[in-house]
Amino acid sequence: MLLAIDVGNTNVTIGVFEGERLVHHWRLAALRERTADELGIFVTRLFEQTNVAAASVSGIAVASVVPPLTRPMEEMCERYFGRAALLVDATNAGIPIRYSPAADVGADRIVNAVAALEKYGKGKGTPIIVVDFGTATTFDVISREGEYVGGVICPGINISAEALFQRAARLPRVDVRKPARAVGQTTVDAMQSGLFFGHVELVDGLVRRIRSEIPGGDQAIVIATGGLASVLSAETEAVQHVDAELTLDGLRLIWERNRET
Repeated sequence: MLLAIDVGNTNVTIGVFEGERLVHHWRLAALRERTADELGIFVTRLFEQTNVAAASVSGIAVASVVPPLTRPMEEMCERYFGRAALLVDATNAGIPIRYSPAADVGADRIVNAVAALEKYGKGKGTPIIVVDFGTATTFDVISREGEYVGGVICPGINISAEALFQRAARLPRVDVRKPARAVGQTTVDAMQSGLFFGHVELVDGLVRRIRSEIPGGDQAIVIATGGLASVLSAETEAVQHVDAELTLDGLRLIWERNRET
């Protein structure tokens, strides 16, 4: 049984795998001041609620893009599960990284690339573009040779919404949702249109540009993941697959490959 933990800027996503099957998954707020003991109490309590014994965990894989939480998470794994976590980075993910420097690529982006290549590109020889709708909206590109070759980082839709509220005195804080039409007839409608449809067009436009720059780009497979993937992707022309479990699956794959070596 594998414990997979994705430490993001907004949420910590936790999954428990039994073999290849994701049997439980949860989401916690990524509060940077949390200690190893606080994390341990949260995670073990989740295990108790689902009748999963902590002792049944045979391995732990962690991807973290939040340095203040990385060491507390490692300590939590050692203290509450008695195991050292595999901390994923460019050196142990098993995919060639053509990025300078390779250490600058976020662990979540590497993990997504590994999972996307295994689940959607294996044996096809076609490029892959992964769009992750997280705190930032990221685009990651895997070449038809199976190499991570770079990508794009944009403000996430919720960051954009908060920036409008913070920097424009007369604009309210709004929920991100699809409006009935592009032309808003109230301030809230107009903001929701700009945020939602603007982000949809951002995705389609950037995917089009990425396709034009990479060999075989016209055949590239586009996969979306992240919290708003299902909502936004339904409106895009570019996204072909939505995979909410991509990051956790990538952690499982990397852990399995490191276990075999």
